[in-house]
Amino acid sequence: MARVPDDVRNELPAEAPEASAEAQARAAFERRRRARSIALAVALAALVILFYVVTITKMGPQILDRPL
Repeated sequence: MARVPDDVRNELPAEAPEASAEAQARAAFERRRRARSIALAVALAALVILFYVVTITKMGPQILDRPL
């Protein structure tokens, strides 16, 4: 019997309905994980921008009028 390559095997239909339900659950889990990761990245970027703005604000306009 010929060996089926992994990339082709993944494209074959699931043999049991449990496998299909498991695949759907896995896909839903990965979508939720990706959404959480994106939300965390946006929150982190917002925090970085906030710290930058607060730092520049506290330094004031004098920071631009200093000797280099």
